[in-house]
Amino acid sequence: MSSLQPRSHAASPIRRSVGVAVAAGTLVLGVIAPVQTASAKPAPASPDLGPNVVVFTPDMPVADIQARTDAIYAKQADAEMGTDRYALLFEPGTYGSASTPLDVKVGYYTEVDGLGQDPGDVTINGGVTAIGRNGSGSLDTFWRSVSNLTIHVVATAGDECHTQDEMWAVSQAAPMRRVDVKDHTSFMPYCESPNYASGGFVADSKLEGGALNGSQQQFYVRNSDLGAGWSNAVWNQVFSGTVGAPAQSFPTPPYTTLARTPVSKEKPYLYVDAEGAYRVFVPSAQRDSSGTTWAHGHTAGRSLPLGDFFVAHPSDSIAKINSALAQGRNLLLTPGVYDVAKSIAVKRANTVVLGLGLATLTAQRGAVPMTVADVQGVDIAGVMFDAGTVNSPALLQVGSTHPKGGKHAGTAADPTALQDVFFRIGGPHVGKATTSLVVNSDHVLLDDIWAWRADHGVAGSVGWTVNTAATGVVVNGDDVTATGLFVEHYQRYNVIWNGERGRTVFFQNELPYDAPDQAAWRHGDVNGYAAYKVADSVRTHEAWGLGSYIYTNVNPSLHATQSFEVPNRPAVVMHDLTTVSLNKAGTIDHIIDGQGSAAIGGVNDGQPQTITRYSNGVAQQ
Repeated sequence: MSSLQPRSHAASPIRRSVGVAVAAGTLVLGVIAPVQTASAKPAPASPDLGPNVVVFTPDMPVADIQARTDAIYAKQADAEMGTDRYALLFEPGTYGSASTPLDVKVGYYTEVDGLGQDPGDVTINGGVTAIGRNGSGSLDTFWRSVSNLTIHVVATAGDECHTQDEMWAVSQAAPMRRVDVKDHTSFMPYCESPNYASGGFVADSKLEGGALNGSQQQFYVRNSDLGAGWSNAVWNQVFSGTVGAPAQSFPTPPYTTLARTPVSKEKPYLYVDAEGAYRVFVPSAQRDSSGTTWAHGHTAGRSLPLGDFFVAHPSDSIAKINSALAQGRNLLLTPGVYDVAKSIAVKRANTVVLGLGLATLTAQRGAVPMTVADVQGVDIAGVMFDAGTVNSPALLQVGSTHPKGGKHAGTAADPTALQDVFFRIGGPHVGKATTSLVVNSDHVLLDDIWAWRADHGVAGSVGWTVNTAATGVVVNGDDVTATGLFVEHYQRYNVIWNGERGRTVFFQNELPYDAPDQAAWRHGDVNGYAAYKVADSVRTHEAWGLGSYIYTNVNPSLHATQSFEVPNRPAVVMHDLTTVSLNKAGTIDHIIDGQGSAAIGGVNDGQPQTITRYSNGVAQQ
């Protein structure tokens, strides 16, 4: 998505009076390091997490915290293609009050986390605010996150419009996880003009005051609790395992609702234990789950001491990182940009790779920045992969062998999981990669993936022959599940699914903007390439809530024959498909396999064309 995105019409925003927040000094269920006495053990030393990890404690003056977060926001608010990365961490306790609220504004490449074991251990009286800045609403409000804390909304004097709700008005690659909002939440930037947004992701959260979707063209909420409910829908809103979600009603309104999420595994997170020591908690995998993992006590999982991790900094060599991994250490990537000319090799089962502040691995000399061997139970979370100027065959490869030719790593009980893993081809610089993500292992979970061939960036970094990339995601493994799959602008198939028993819950796609002519974007007698291609050999596949949009601004006359291609078999079932043509530029002739009405540029712009179910060659409108 970009400022070139189409503009959706949203319902009028809900305006609310400022709610009453908890009073200053209210106790929270947190763990505070004990006061030292002559017989007490000394507090553990704080780890070196680098200069761009800022840790706040509840005894700091609110004015000082506000000034520090405001200064970081001033640097990051417009730094869409910048290189600075930040993590703002809050130790257990209460921050701000009804009379002196704390509003943490969140810019690009900024992660805001509570350091408690549970969301209730850190309370912010005020808000954590994300909005657009470039005149496109929030269509470019990418690459930031908030997690593991509680928010009592208190409006900030002079900026009540933005702060009278918990405003998290974002698009792709800006997840909200493990957050308890006691008041109303808005995912629409209704203070801005225009006020568009497109592509949010929420997981393991409780939005007690309900939520306004507003202008969000597509949105996914997984394993959460919506409290007072959800309002508004545009094109493609998907819920799975979410208490209080709207009933299934696609396409009018376009709600796709699954009572339970087939497979889920929440993102690992950093926290401080009762002794003041830093640890990483790794949640357990769940099957057929609903609601938050922390609704009835601590999240199930395992806790690892930070001493089990190699804490990497951008100045560390890849050889040093690989040596630590080979010795059995996990990997914590502190904020920054890492140049990777030789693959970071994850070879041990159950290794955890956790990035802070959207730590970014940039390919050098055509390297694959990270590979995972044929092992199970690996977690890769909070990491961004950038293509370099020399073409890489892939940016992340999970499993070294194709399933039909070797090992089938992975088990249902111990799946490998990728959470909040983002890929970029071009934007800050020229980038080239044949494929962004290749999944060769079985039983892999893809949870909030954004693979983006850039449609905008710094001068000279974007163009049909400049930031080249054929395919975003290739799945060769069996029993792979995607929950929140965003793949955009690749030059051939955006997604190719070769494995058996694959499942996708929520898919969002834009076809490439910039093909110069039809000859450059076609294969055989088919115009363009499908956004989501299930291989002809596959016998079993199922997906829910898929949207694909066309906006060929370089050549508005271009056609794509269809957005979805699947084999005609009874166990291949596609639910709730949407295509849309945008801004009078480009046409999708059919929705799936030559069936479904056309989304025609200049004729039915912005009007979704839908199929509610497709299987064995039969489409239901």
